Amino acid sequence: MGKFTKSAFLALTILAVATAEPTGRVVGGEDAYEGQFPHQISLRFSGSHICGGSIISRNYVLTAAHCVGAEDENGVYHVDDASYFTIRAGSTNRLMGGVIKQVVEVIVHENYGNFINDVALLKLETPLIYSQNVQAIPLASAEVPVGSTVGISGWGRLKTNGDIPMKLQYNSLEAISKLKCFTSILMSSDALICLAHQAGNGACNGDSGGPATFNGELVGVAGFVVGGCGTNNPDGYAKVFYHRDWIKAHSDA
Repeated sequence: MGKFTKSAFLALTILAVATAEPTGRVVGGEDAYEGQFPHQISLRFSGSHICGGSIISRNYVLTAAHCVGAEDENGVYHVDDASYFTIRAGSTNRLMGGVIKQVVEVIVHENYGNFINDVALLKLETPLIYSQNVQAIPLASAEVPVGSTVGISGWGRLKTNGDIPMKLQYNSLEAISKLKCFTSILMSSDALICLAHQAGNGACNGDSGGPATFNGELVGVAGFVVGGCGTNNPDGYAKVFYHRDWIKAHSDA
């Protein structure tokens, strides 16, 4: 998928993967068991995994805007046709199991750009049937306290250009303040939640759009890493609490 122009002082990397390129896992993660993350989905483009996402209702999935479109040569962002996208829900294996659902509508935040407001909604052709392995996750009801442990999950790579396990991976990161985020990676926005970790951990290519969770609620949408996967730099996630009203206005969550 396309990337925005990199800042002169940051090597920001969007966490989607090319449609012809398979994915790996959360850096430093562990294998998830079936039903551990029933809200997690694999977003597929022409049948190949490109990103993660979260079930927020029977009819809607929340993912990252950069997963569903790209910039053209003039820097204008275009959304891909919904017919290219399907999701796999209810399986920790990105290649099999669970259920496949067709996407019929893609709704991207109207103010998406420069790594901010990186959220999109996917409307499904038919409603999901909830089960032990398929469940919606509540949207964040409050800010995540600084210092809190936040869970992430996805099928992103083990490291930059790393291995490609098929099982869903998960890890725990730490929510940090806007000030600490800015002093670490020169990024600061009310629309972002920054998650810190030790080297050898964090999100990577293929995790984009996937969930960050706290107290059983969806608090973040995976967006970007700085300086490559698994560095000492915090990772950037779109803040769900900030976008809660937008999500509810454009879906039935």
